[in-house]
Amino acid sequence: MRVLGIETSCDETGIALYDSERGLLAHALYSQVQLHSEYGGVVPELASRDHVRKTLPLVEQVLAEAGVESSDVDAVAYTAGPGLIGALMVGACIGRSLAYAWDVPAVGVHHMEGHLLAPMLEPQPPQFPFVALLVSGGHTQLVDVQGIGQYELLGESLDDAAGEAFDKAAKMLDLDYPGGPRIAAMAERGDERRFKFPRPMTDRPGLDFSFSGLKTYTLTTVRDHAQADGLPDDQTCADIAAAFQSAVVDTLVIKCRRALKQTGRKTLVIAGGVSANQLLRQRLEAKLAEDGNRVFYARPEFCTDNGAMIAYAGCLRLQAGETQGLAIDVRPRWPLAEISRSASGGQ
Repeated sequence: MRVLGIETSCDETGIALYDSERGLLAHALYSQVQLHSEYGGVVPELASRDHVRKTLPLVEQVLAEAGVESSDVDAVAYTAGPGLIGALMVGACIGRSLAYAWDVPAVGVHHMEGHLLAPMLEPQPPQFPFVALLVSGGHTQLVDVQGIGQYELLGESLDDAAGEAFDKAAKMLDLDYPGGPRIAAMAERGDERRFKFPRPMTDRPGLDFSFSGLKTYTLTTVRDHAQADGLPDDQTCADIAAAFQSAVVDTLVIKCRRALKQTGRKTLVIAGGVSANQLLRQRLEAKLAEDGNRVFYARPEFCTDNGAMIAYAGCLRLQAGETQGLAIDVRPRWPLAEISRSASGGQ
């Protein structure tokens, strides 16, 4: 089965073609980062308009790179939520229209399920069951995964997601959007030991997260060391970035180890944009190895939003017999636990 995947949940247009027998045939991604950077974050209306401009040309590009015609596509998968309502509508309308025109089935995919399954695209994928850490600009969740559609929420952020906290901390340090890569780059020349940032909610039981207090602590530290221009000197900014990044990473690592112990699982999967953070990967690998556990993640290009994860997740759903009607139905808010359990049972 060849499935065209369309991802337009936020500010990246991702298109991919996945073959159930041959794997990923082609994929393309257009990022709107430059468009939104001057505003310090995503402007929903601009994001929607850019998806309108880019989606069909990228579909044509992917089909050409894969060496297939539209008549060779067996199904279309698109992101149905969660995300920005306008951006979701663009992808859903185009995806459903293509499926109708090509007379093939269509299926709406949960964005976070796509992220969760992205590591399955790697040569050595994880095996069910496992604990998943979904960590991005919009979500920070720990999920117990028994199979496709068999998800139990273990904990989540009570306020800011980790990626959102990175973006806000970057803005405090006068760094461009998106904040995660900017903070990580600045932290490379910083000393994380100079400032002792808190590890929120790690001194109490439970698997929930909170990053708003860490954000406030960062702002206070910046103001306490500000010079005439309102910012600390360059080295102090680097030290703050390093301390902030270390605090976020340590918090995530502590909660992941706790979740594995609580569930008795031996495998952790991390997915979402923040999973590309190298310090997070290094510390997770080191700490989980101490416990005799393993960690899996997608290659960096599939950590952020992409069409490949939607095509793959959609293929599994379609193989389980799921299809979408003609109505365009998107959900900007869509808890992962509410999606249906696949008939495949995760096999």
